[in-house]
Amino acid sequence: MDPSLHIVCPNCDTTNRVISNRLVDNPRCGKCKRALFTGRPVELNHSNFQKHIGSSQIPVLVEFWAPGCGYCQKMAPVFAQAASRLEPRVHLSTVNTQAEQPLAGQFNVSGVPTLVLFRSGKEVARQSGAMDLDTLIGWVRSRI
Repeated sequence: MDPSLHIVCPNCDTTNRVISNRLVDNPRCGKCKRALFTGRPVELNHSNFQKHIGSSQIPVLVEFWAPGCGYCQKMAPVFAQAASRLEPRVHLSTVNTQAEQPLAGQFNVSGVPTLVLFRSGKEVARQSGAMDLDTLIGWVRSRI
């Protein structure tokens, strides 16, 4: 019997149990019936951050960014492309550091963009600065 994993819905923040070998079968949320993997980053804030980071049993990559940051603007489409390539093995999320200053402070984010990879609620890797798509995907895969 295949072990199941907890996956947090990017739409309604409900924790779902999915059999690990069924992750690639486009699983849907048991509550809202929408896709658990959307191929795009999920916006996190103070009310749903801990749920996604702490309850998800797949790695979660968070991009801390700011609207006025030129490097962040260049990184945004790359990060979105990475989401479609890394799911369902990794969930990608974003945090707007201007709107969520306490979260940025909690994780000592002093420059943007900053990528933080979480596994089982704990930080496992961090990288500051913009990256191209291949570098980003390679960086993530080497750490999961």
